Amino acid sequence: MRRVIAVALAGAGLLGAAGLGGCSSMSWDMFKSAPPTVQVRLESNPPGADATTSMGPGCKTPCSVSVPAPEAPFTVAFALPKHQPASVPVNVIKNPGDFTTPASVTTDPNPVFAELQPATPPKPVRKPHRPRKPKPAVAAPAAAPAEAAPAAASPFPNPNAGKR
Repeated sequence: MRRVIAVALAGAGLLGAAGLGGCSSMSWDMFKSAPPTVQVRLESNPPGADATTSMGPGCKTPCSVSVPAPEAPFTVAFALPKHQPASVPVNVIKNPGDFTTPASVTTDPNPVFAELQPATPPKPVRKPHRPRKPKPAVAAPAAAPAEAAPAAASPFPNPNAGKR
């Protein structure tokens, strides 16, 4: 019976040594928790804008992105064709938690909302108004005085008619 126990212990020792040999390359990182992420809701009016966080992730509004909890505030940029771009600052609020509540990370505002204004079309450039130069008067023939012109062709009476 002692031989059986000795052989079993020797086998377990060999298996343990082989198993521990692989542990040298094992990292303790697997026991660390993943960095907390925060869900950020992105909305715009009108919807359909491209929203991009300064952290990298983005989407087309209305949508939600998951970003790693940053240490500092970040921004969300909104862009939509034929509209002026907008940028909204986002604050990060970390609650360390205690024995009864877990730690949490939130953003303010959430949802992040942008009111996109229509882009005003450029005003047409008008040329400055230049007064026209008067044309030189053509001398009337000496044989035909101005009073001799037929007044019947005009719908308005000649105010100088009859005055001399």
